Amino acid sequence: MSELIQPRVLKGFRDFLPEQEIGRTNLTEKITKVYRSFGFVPIDTPVLEYTEILLRKSNGETEKQVFRFQDNGGRDVALRFDLTVPFARFTAEHKDQLYFPFKRYHIAKVWRGEKPQAGRYREFVQCDIDTVGSDSAASDFEILNVMKCALNSIGVNNITMHVNHRGIFNRFLEKLGVLDKSEDILRSVDKLAKVGEEEVLKELVEYTGDEAKASKIVEYISSKGSFEEILAKITELAGGEAEDTRRLKDIYQMMKASGIEQTYVLDPSITRGLDYYTGVVYETFLNDLPSIGSVCSGGRYDNLAGLYMKEKVPGVGGSIGIDRLIAGLEQLGSFKAEGSYLDAEIYCQNADNAIYYQKVAAELRAEGINVEVFPEAKKMGQQYAVTTAKGVKWGVMIGDQEIADGTITLKNLTNREMTSGLSVQKASEMIKASR
Repeated sequence: MSELIQPRVLKGFRDFLPEQEIGRTNLTEKITKVYRSFGFVPIDTPVLEYTEILLRKSNGETEKQVFRFQDNGGRDVALRFDLTVPFARFTAEHKDQLYFPFKRYHIAKVWRGEKPQAGRYREFVQCDIDTVGSDSAASDFEILNVMKCALNSIGVNNITMHVNHRGIFNRFLEKLGVLDKSEDILRSVDKLAKVGEEEVLKELVEYTGDEAKASKIVEYISSKGSFEEILAKITELAGGEAEDTRRLKDIYQMMKASGIEQTYVLDPSITRGLDYYTGVVYETFLNDLPSIGSVCSGGRYDNLAGLYMKEKVPGVGGSIGIDRLIAGLEQLGSFKAEGSYLDAEIYCQNADNAIYYQKVAAELRAEGINVEVFPEAKKMGQQYAVTTAKGVKWGVMIGDQEIADGTITLKNLTNREMTSGLSVQKASEMIKASR
């Protein structure tokens, strides 16, 4: 007899039981509804891409995290590590079939071979939106607004979105004469919240070869104050007003006009390590659990699609990392797990009445009730145990008397109260009222 194979999953990968997957699905459905309300439309792309497509515009750290292999045809392929780079390829490949500005959303799995830790996995879902074909403050602001609305729609309200502009920081680095070291500097600055100013300063001294310049960079990224005060300071440090500072001013005025400016802070330390970002960048933190890291991030990447096409197509986007967000909500005790989508269960009290149970189930569904019929006439204790595990709130009891009267009896499975002599319509009204 052959040995049984031990059932197990790879490190950093997970199975999801119904109560977990239902909770995830409920969140993504609400997020999708918000995306659609702003005019974004869905697309999909392959999980596998040619490696040169994914890594053409990435740093060495990204390359280390990619799941890369040679397929049976000898092609160098990799699993997508985000949804933005495949979207740039998609835009170039289908540019003649699209209209611009083109606004898309894409909710799908991505893969990164990084070290698993709390809220960080090797396989996870991203909830992306992007607008391509528009280089405007309005498009930048809309992404920031949509992300706030999407998070609010799933009950995540106590958040702060940290906003910055890579263009201003690049001008500052150019003024210091270290722009040629920008990629190393950006990666170092991106670690500020994790390792602190002292460690970042050490790295910056190494990259710039000048302690004074490194100190200036730390001063820049550590600027404090209101949005307007910080903007005034970094404008001065970067050499004065330019298109990038005017862009941030316009975005902030749109925030104020919409009455949502309290959610956003200007944070010069936010750089987003990926080097395809060129303008506005942002990260979002749970105020009650900042240690979980950013749960929503993105920015402007005006030159990304230019890797695959001659025409310049400006773009801006954002992504909610649903798995990290859920990990944070679980720690805060605010993630609602549900065992099923059912409102009610029709108990099988007598196998001879199985056909009648199906008739009542059809009538309840016609009234908008999610209901199922227990398939076998098992002991009632066993039937109750199953519905309790599913988290079903209502039990439907149909005995000989109910069949004779054309009524049903509802049992509230939370408090065990029974209500008899109900029509299907009245029972449906009671169930709906309790949702």
